[in-house]
Amino acid sequence: MPSRGAPPRSAAVPPQGTEPRGPRPERQSGPSRADGGAPVVERYIRDVPDFPKPGILFKDITPLLQSPAGLRESIEQLAALVDPATFDLVCGIESRGFIFASALAAQLGKGFIPVRKPGKLPWKTASESYELEYGKDTIEIHIDAVKEGQGVLMVDDLLATGGTMDAALRLVRRIGGRPVACAFAIELTFLHGRKRLGDVPVHSLVKY
Repeated sequence: MPSRGAPPRSAAVPPQGTEPRGPRPERQSGPSRADGGAPVVERYIRDVPDFPKPGILFKDITPLLQSPAGLRESIEQLAALVDPATFDLVCGIESRGFIFASALAAQLGKGFIPVRKPGKLPWKTASESYELEYGKDTIEIHIDAVKEGQGVLMVDDLLATGGTMDAALRLVRRIGGRPVACAFAIELTFLHGRKRLGDVPVHSLVKY
């Protein structure tokens, strides 16, 4: 899971003694279960030490995606987080967000809309920039991706600092959409990303 923000927007957990200043999260023997997360999902998340750089413990979801049981269970759990009657579309953020969001949309009988990096979408786009530790990044969406007032479920693989999802929420609202909730496979709670997402409900399957 490569970086998108600062700290790196990856499922990467710093070693003991390197957490941000402030109240320290409660130490756990493993991930906590959020919104009814089941053991099968947790079991397929792999720790990779010293990736992408020394001192980082990376949370790798590729074993989860490789497992038919793990992938099926993760999509079923995501589908249970938010009432499907409250939204019309599922929005996924490039790139791993596409995996969960498109599968979720198919399971629920909803349309899927992508949020992509600049220059990837072929039609007219709206763009939103957001701050990184050492600069800015930008994401884009088609201006006709959402009809005025449609409810949108926002999906990504990981909630870290919240910068990418915050920008995606602004994009969807700008083109007339109504974000109803954000759903993630993994949340790094010590980065407090959900605070950045305002009053939009936030759900995650596994918290670290």
